Amino acid sequence: MAVTEDQIRDALTRVIDPELRQDLVALEMVRGIAIDGGDVTVGVALTIPGCPLKATIDQDVKTEVGSVPGVERVTVDFTSMSEDERASLATRLRGGRPPAPAGQLSVSPTTRVIAVASGKGGVGKSSLTVNLAIAFQQMGLEVGVVDADIYGFSIPGMLGIHQRPVTVDKMIVPPVAHGLKTISIGYFMDEGGAVLWRGPMLHKAMQQFLSDVHWGDLDVLLIDMPPGTGDVAISLGSLLPQAEAVVVTTPQAAAQRVAERAAAVSERVGMRVVGVVENMAYRVCPCCGERDDLFGTGGGASLAGHLEVPLLAEIPLEPALREGGDVGVPFTVSQPDAPAAVAIRALAERLHAMRTQDPLQRIRKPLKVL
Repeated sequence: MAVTEDQIRDALTRVIDPELRQDLVALEMVRGIAIDGGDVTVGVALTIPGCPLKATIDQDVKTEVGSVPGVERVTVDFTSMSEDERASLATRLRGGRPPAPAGQLSVSPTTRVIAVASGKGGVGKSSLTVNLAIAFQQMGLEVGVVDADIYGFSIPGMLGIHQRPVTVDKMIVPPVAHGLKTISIGYFMDEGGAVLWRGPMLHKAMQQFLSDVHWGDLDVLLIDMPPGTGDVAISLGSLLPQAEAVVVTTPQAAAQRVAERAAAVSERVGMRVVGVVENMAYRVCPCCGERDDLFGTGGGASLAGHLEVPLLAEIPLEPALREGGDVGVPFTVSQPDAPAAVAIRALAERLHAMRTQDPLQRIRKPLKVL
């Protein structure tokens, strides 16, 4: 039986653009199909010349088209879109809507925004953010992550993303890894580069992350906040007044005191603190399974009591968490049954359940600083 163009086009609907998250046919990236017996040539228009995922698309096209009965050889002929074609693509990605006015947020009003904050560095805030995002995604939610730690960005490495985002008609397409849409200043920096910005530039970066990035219809947007207090918290408070905040601390009293200040700033800029997470709460002995309180006890519970919010979770110390961040594979993906992974999934489920609680119980309370 002769190979038909309909068969090839149907196979191409199974080729998903790794960044745009739609198939090549729906994105109108297929530029032609030529069939000569068992030889098939497919024309594909990339969004930009030198697309970093060209090799991935090439392999996926050859795999799917090559699976059609009667196809013996597949050739992919790449071109790139014109400016008009990119503008048309951007309009389709926005669901037919025109570009938003400058500065208008691209985050949907229905998206739940949760800022993950800490009083100081070294408490595992970024690792918790990434693995909490994975836990939400494993629940079937559409999840995005903003790396708001401009000076100490770490999300790209933790998720194993090394390419710059694609821009389609001034719209930034967020890189995707492990099902998460992400944005970070780290995607735009050379290896070893540093950011030397003051307040106005930080605010502009946050505004661009929330307005120029095509987030689509997210269920949850997690924001990895910089440690401590400062300009970024103020900017996000003005840009996302509906945001909630989760404060991360460790059992130590010193960490509790500085976390209190981070909570106070979150409240003062308009975010609502919904709970405390005690990270590195204890270590589970791999030999006997007993709990070892390496850093003391009670810091998270004490902070939660003072803030009059729940202690949402106690996350055990897990070497795999650090190892996963080093290789770009979150440990909730690589070791889903580890005690810390189980605790983070329970945290995600608890936060998700809080979304439906009585609004009268969600009224912001004034905070006292220790």
